[in-house]
Amino acid sequence: MSASGTFRTSHLHAVAIAAIGPQALADAVRTGIAPLVSAARTFDPSVTQLVISVGAITAMLGVALNLILGLSRVVLAMGRRADVPRVLAKVDASGSPSFAVIAVGIAIAALVLIGNVEVTWSFSAFTVLIYYAITNIAALRLPKEKRFYSPLIAWLGFAACLALAFFVERQIWVVGLGLIAAGLGWHAAMQRLAKAR
Repeated sequence: MSASGTFRTSHLHAVAIAAIGPQALADAVRTGIAPLVSAARTFDPSVTQLVISVGAITAMLGVALNLILGLSRVVLAMGRRADVPRVLAKVDASGSPSFAVIAVGIAIAALVLIGNVEVTWSFSAFTVLIYYAITNIAALRLPKEKRFYSPLIAWLGFAACLALAFFVERQIWVVGLGLIAAGLGWHAAMQRLAKAR
């Protein structure tokens, strides 16, 4: 998210908390009601609620589009390294990785259909924090002359990411660790298969 996007989001949160309070906002998330819609109901309901709903839907579509396009490029790179089936590394005449885009779209749709918002948020938080923990490990492997900061920063980032990752519900991180283990097993199998060929 850009700096301006973060700035706007923080203002939305501040307005929502001022309108209905932090507890009501948290309750709205737990009961499945869109939090910003709950806040909008305290204003003129005839216009504000509609504007908030349309704006939220538009914003989420933008996030979903970015997610699909971003993850499909990760899948494309993994296909080129034989970490996933190589068919996902194919690009069409326009240079777009169509198979990877379709695969990522199906995976996201499946997650949406089998879970609820709270589970999806928790799982997303866990996986993102693990991803950033790995990024900090990668920073530790940089040669000394290429580092901008002390390795202590990377160690602190790694520890903080792991500590926060396990604050989610137990079943979330158990499933997450299972998927990571399955991914590592898949990676090892695909690498052996590539070498055998």
